Amino acid sequence: MENLGIVFALIGAALAALMAGIGSAIGVGIAGEAAAGVVTEDPQKFGKVLILQLLPGTQGIYGLLIAFIVLSQIGILGTPVEISTAKGLLYLAACLPMAFVGLWSAIRQARAAIAGINLVAKRPDQMGKSMIFAAMVETYAILALLVSILSVVGIQGLNL
Repeated sequence: MENLGIVFALIGAALAALMAGIGSAIGVGIAGEAAAGVVTEDPQKFGKVLILQLLPGTQGIYGLLIAFIVLSQIGILGTPVEISTAKGLLYLAACLPMAFVGLWSAIRQARAAIAGINLVAKRPDQMGKSMIFAAMVETYAILALLVSILSVVGIQGLNL
């Protein structure tokens, strides 16, 4: 198959967007369930629990960003370019950190956010601490994002 490189690169882009997006959808969904429970008891806490619910959604955005960068690098968005099989496999590999860490960290971040939602339900003055607990998980999603971005951008200059 003469376009195998582009197929591999597209699989990588799709995995980054899909897996990180799935993780975020699961995370935002389960955090939303906890947030709804708090709001039924005290509607005034809506704003605080909404912020905590939304935190696991960032991984989906990161995955989408990686997908867009890859799609622009390989010419799907923009000027078409020739992608060798080796380069396509490199793009696929470059997308995997964001795909896997995005999936896993969004779900784990949701669990931390749920704990924060429960804390805010009882002690609304502890909102800042609740956000920090959930944001600590975000660190690893950001690291995966950086690895994927640096890898994807670095592939373009290779002569393969």
